[in-house]
Amino acid sequence: MSTKIKIGTRRSKLALWQAYYVEQLLQDAGMDTEIVEIDTRGDQVLDVSIAKIGSKGVFTEELEDQLRSGDIDIAVHSAKDMQSELPEGFEIIAFTIREKVNDVVVSRDKSIRLGDTSRPLTIGSSSVRRRAILKAYYPHLNIIEMRGNLQTRIGKMDDGQCDAILLAYAGVNRMEYNDLIVETLPLEQFIPPVGQGSVAIESATNLDAKKRETIRKAVNHPDTEFRLLAERAFLKTLKGGCSIPAFCMAELEADNQLKVTGGMISLDGQTLIKNVLTGARSDAEQLGDQMATLTLEQGGAEILAAIRAERGE
Repeated sequence: MSTKIKIGTRRSKLALWQAYYVEQLLQDAGMDTEIVEIDTRGDQVLDVSIAKIGSKGVFTEELEDQLRSGDIDIAVHSAKDMQSELPEGFEIIAFTIREKVNDVVVSRDKSIRLGDTSRPLTIGSSSVRRRAILKAYYPHLNIIEMRGNLQTRIGKMDDGQCDAILLAYAGVNRMEYNDLIVETLPLEQFIPPVGQGSVAIESATNLDAKKRETIRKAVNHPDTEFRLLAERAFLKTLKGGCSIPAFCMAELEADNQLKVTGGMISLDGQTLIKNVLTGARSDAEQLGDQMATLTLEQGGAEILAAIRAERGE
């Protein structure tokens, strides 16, 4: 067994930040490491929405090819970009400690607030969930789809394509753009997508068992893992990728209890399904599954069917 851990990552600045972060955790545990940069389909095709180029594996497929071949040992992803069900032969072996999960409004104009109806505002977002929630709570806004990495989107904003952008706090913080945050959005309205704020470590299932355990011990944060197990079970039961307007947030409560808030919103923002379930932390995946079943029964199945029909799936 080679003692060096080869870490596969996308080339964007945020992806590289995550890879170097994981590398530091591994080095702190005494491991030798190497970063391997890989282009993905999601990075190459920027003029088409994620939903249209295929939501499954859009940011992960090329990394998985190299995991399969053994050219890399692990792949580092934003947990929120991971498909709900991995292809056969792959698994997530660790989740890093979770950052603040909120969405934020980023702008050069410090006076911008989403609730301001006194002037026309154009808001950019790459997320179907964020755009739908904006339509529900802030129908006066002009909302546009905006893809690209964080720096690209800020550049588009600076070019005048929009007044502000909605982003995850975690990415903004990691890229040190905190001075552009003009509003932190409440979790009561903007419930995050599955996994937001954590970094997921993927490997092939045939990775050497000792190497797997060493990586997991150095990187995995157990409290975050329980939360994300619930959230990912929710997404798996919905059979949804990272480009559907679903949301789920699991929070640790006292006495090892887990509170799961989840649901779905229609693309036009007119139908909002939201539920809260509480149970034992050890039942994380069952809670996520129950939340998904509730969501589907209360109208989520119809929302998903309408979206798939619109996309021609």
